[in-house]
Amino acid sequence: MKRTIEYRGFEIHVELTPSAQDLFDVIVQIKGAENIEVLGARADRVRLRNGPFTERWAYLVGEVAGQAAIDVLLGPAD
Repeated sequence: MKRTIEYRGFEIHVELTPSAQDLFDVIVQIKGAENIEVLGARADRVRLRNGPFTERWAYLVGEVAGQAAIDVLLGPAD
């Protein structure tokens, strides 16, 4: 199951993979348009730790992790 969230000119791709009944592991990938050079050449997928999560929490944790990574790269939002 996949979801894409736009944030500060980037796309946060959140992918859930089932790990147990009603529980999911989370993979996050950040892609950008004009800001892609900030990410470097790789922009790999990252499996988040401390899971598995329920579906609702998995999407929330993935979105927040992606937003935090972008905020670290770009600095505080204006």
